[in-house]
Order: sequence, then structure tokens, then C-alpha cells
Amino acid sequence: MSADVLVLNRNFYAIHITPWQRALSLVYLDHARVVDEEYRTYNFDDWRELSQLTHAPSTSGFITTPTFRIAIPDVIALRGYDKLPVGDVKFTRRNIYEHYSFRCCYCGGKFTTHELNLEHVLPRSRGGKTDWTNIVTACVPCNLRKADRLPDEAGMKLLIRPTKPKWRGSASLVFKAPYKIKASWQRFIDNVYWNVELED
Repeated sequence: MSADVLVLNRNFYAIHITPWQRALSLVYLDHARVVDEEYRTYNFDDWRELSQLTHAPSTSGFITTPTFRIAIPDVIALRGYDKLPVGDVKFTRRNIYEHYSFRCCYCGGKFTTHELNLEHVLPRSRGGKTDWTNIVTACVPCNLRKADRLPDEAGMKLLIRPTKPKWRGSASLVFKAPYKIKASWQRFIDNVYWNVELED
């Protein structure tokens, strides 16, 4: 079973997504409370009791043990954590593709992840670093054409310069595949913020 749970800080600000196993552990250890659609919170025992009702208090399903069954929560709130996520966008393949909108920075075409490569503007063989200031996305034909040269040497021009995306609070968290935003998360996550385009 694969069910993800939205994690809020104690101020009900969305900060993370976690697997259901971790979420139930946090609730069981009293580090978090389950949050329902009406903003009511439940400790583990209350949530287990509520789970015995015929109507499912969750859309994620149930876990059955030898002695009881418990609903997998959709949302939990941490009890002692009120900070916001670190203010830096992680340098990951997914974030790089998102930052450049799945476009080739040389030809400008939009591609799937299978048709894009991460490309060093200054080749590694010439001392180029693997960081936000030297990595762009390139389609396979453009990547092969540029090869181990500078763009000028290959007769190519960068249409989109390498930049580091700015942290924009919740908008900087990426909820793309494999995560799907659940209806029960909507009141905690505003799609306008999640889908805002990153600035240079």
C-alpha cells in the first residue's frame, strides 16, 4: 500500500509529505496529531476509536492489525515544530527540470524527462562545476551537438541562462509525480502558490 500524508507544522503550515508508516508512528509517539477536514485534531487513541466507525474518516484506506483497524490519515500536524522548511531549493534532477520548465535551454523546445539531459555549460573536463550556475537542461540532439565544447565553440546559443531558483516558501516545494495533491490537502495548500512560476 502506498499512501502519502501531508505534514503540517504546529501552525498548520504545509512543510512536507511523508509515507503513511512514518505519519502513524509520529501520531503514536505523540509527536503529531491527525487533522481532519474541520481542523479538529486527534491523538492516536482518539483516531483509532474514530477509525472504528463505519464511515471512513480518511480517503487513504485502513491498516488492520490483529486487535484493531486504524484509518491512514491524510493530514497530520506536528506538535512541537513551528519552523518553516529550509530556505533553499535543493539541487535535484526534479527541481532542475521544474526550474527550466522541461525545456531545452538551447533550442527552447519542451520535452519529457526521457528526452532531456542535464548539461554542463562549461564542460566538466574544463573545470565546470555541477551546480545551479553551470547546469541547464538540454534535449538529446542539442546535448550531442554541443558535446564537450563551450556553446560558442559549437555554434550554439543559450536561450535560457543557468540560474539558481529563489526559495518562495511553500511554492518552492514540488508536489509533482510521484505525489498527487489530495482533495483533503487543498485547504492547506493553495494551488496558486504551488504552480507559480519561479523567477530568475
